[in-house]
Amino acid sequence: MDGKMHNFALIGVAGYIAVRHLQAIRETGNDLLATLDPFDSVGCIDSYFPRADFFVEFERFDRHIDKMKRVGARIDYVSICSPNYLHDSHIRFALRQGADAICEKPLVLNPWNLDALAEIEKETGRSIYNILQLRLHPSIIELKKKIDAEPPGKVHDIDLSYITSRGHWYRISWKGDVQKSGGVATNIGVHFFDMLTWIFGPVSENIVHLSDANRAAGYLGLEKARVRWLLSIDQNDLPAEVKSRGQRTYRSISIDGADIEFSDGFTDLHTETYRKILEGRGFGLEEARRSIETVYAIRNSSAAGLKGEYHPHLKNIIRQT
Repeated sequence: MDGKMHNFALIGVAGYIAVRHLQAIRETGNDLLATLDPFDSVGCIDSYFPRADFFVEFERFDRHIDKMKRVGARIDYVSICSPNYLHDSHIRFALRQGADAICEKPLVLNPWNLDALAEIEKETGRSIYNILQLRLHPSIIELKKKIDAEPPGKVHDIDLSYITSRGHWYRISWKGDVQKSGGVATNIGVHFFDMLTWIFGPVSENIVHLSDANRAAGYLGLEKARVRWLLSIDQNDLPAEVKSRGQRTYRSISIDGADIEFSDGFTDLHTETYRKILEGRGFGLEEARRSIETVYAIRNSSAAGLKGEYHPHLKNIIRQT
């Protein structure tokens, strides 16, 4: 880091993930001057930046940021934790205010949005950074080193399962609206697809076997891997042994039959991401492209059903439904 204290603004401060950004801003020695969210349940700000201004209307927030710039208290970074479909607009706002943008995943919902944002980067001279924290997880870094060191042509068999139970609220919120969240594969899976394509290379085949409001499953052919994947927010899809322990989340990645453990170690990854951004080594627009293209294709594909290389748990799930 450059040792300078930077001024931040944060959009979406009432959201679930915003606390990790508040913590990262504080732990990297910076200041949060202004926040925005249409919901006013934001008492968590007091634990981090009690002097930060708070707005529930974008127009007043916009005016405040502009006024600060004119009196010499300009914002250096805008952290964006808003709903997925608003990311593109809020990134544009940040750059046009002369700030860099730090945006939660998915960076945007459609691949062509990346091209348009690249043009605005050129116009403004500012930068857009994505939160891709799995790339900083020690276990994932070690796995990438191992795969990179292998001889050309080696292809691995991977099964990815991620079941994270959500209540009825999920479908009522913006997360349950595919036009706003991008659907299950985008909302809860985009960071896994980023991680897989980062390690195992670009997508050559993308087949969707199941896609509905609660789950998605399919097959990815990558340069160095064959991936059967399953994502779900339905607790009924949890394995019996997981249910018996009272757990509501199940995360598993196996490579050639061996489990990869990365459940722990997530705590400080947002802070580490901020450190790299402040050092000029953050993940930019092009880093996000493969995962955005992948989830866009999944969202716009017809489900093939139980054909080809489908996830081993999928037959039981379809039988239950």
